[in-house]
Amino acid sequence: MSHKLHHIHLIGVPMDLGQNLRGVDVGPSALRYAGIADRLRSLGHSVEDLGNIHTSHRDSLSSNANYVQPIRDTCALLYETVRQSLAKGAFPLIMGGDHSISIGSIGGTTHHGPKGVLWIDAHADCNTPESSPSGNIHGMPLAVLRGHGPDQLTDLGRLGPKLQSKDVVLIALRDLDLDERRVLNASKMGIYTMRDIDERGIADVTRSALAQLQHHHSLHVSFDVDSIDPHFAPGVGTPIEGGLQPREAHLIMELIAEDGRLSSAEIVEINPIIDKQNKTAELAVGLVESLMGKTIL
Repeated sequence: MSHKLHHIHLIGVPMDLGQNLRGVDVGPSALRYAGIADRLRSLGHSVEDLGNIHTSHRDSLSSNANYVQPIRDTCALLYETVRQSLAKGAFPLIMGGDHSISIGSIGGTTHHGPKGVLWIDAHADCNTPESSPSGNIHGMPLAVLRGHGPDQLTDLGRLGPKLQSKDVVLIALRDLDLDERRVLNASKMGIYTMRDIDERGIADVTRSALAQLQHHHSLHVSFDVDSIDPHFAPGVGTPIEGGLQPREAHLIMELIAEDGRLSSAEIVEINPIIDKQNKTAELAVGLVESLMGKTIL
């Protein structure tokens, strides 16, 4: 086998507190049901399932303050679990849950130093409580990680921003709020929309994204499954037409794998409740296989 072999820690985060639509808390179970562990072992990796991070059930909470505190509690546990996983030389593969979990996962992966982040998502997730039309925290994690948002979240794990603009490249954007457009235009993050992909092709975009992160020795992929067109991935938290085709998504993953710097990853926003026969989780597991070294030849 030509790809790099890892000891993979599977970490489930069954949290749906970051948004209104119920169901993404079952995402880790859907990925396990789709055989993620065995399919990674078939590539030669060793896999250890660490189980699920404790998260409060929505029905046990009072519905106020957009669940900032329970989200913080879960993300704090995730931060420490991911930090310890990397300290042991493992590859943490985090299974969400809504995208607010990345406050903990990326916090943990960057605990000992900067890391390049490839944020593959239909949305920029750069809102703050002041700018967000919905107030949902799953639309804020990238803002929080860059130091903007509630102190309980921005100072989680260690004080201050976990990412700088130069650490982040966004791929497959196609649904942005007005204030997010302003933030993105003013930032120095790498930004590749679906128009860029349509015009330039996915291989060119992905290679450009990786080149923009060449100053980093290791990379993290934050993969929101709603980056895929909902025709192919119907079971997602926020489906938006006009997304990536499966083959484009596989090529992104294959090129990241070939790059050789990947050291952690997360998959978020799978909603089995509105899926069709676990189709979305099955596709996601196939994409993870590509990310972890599976090739056609």
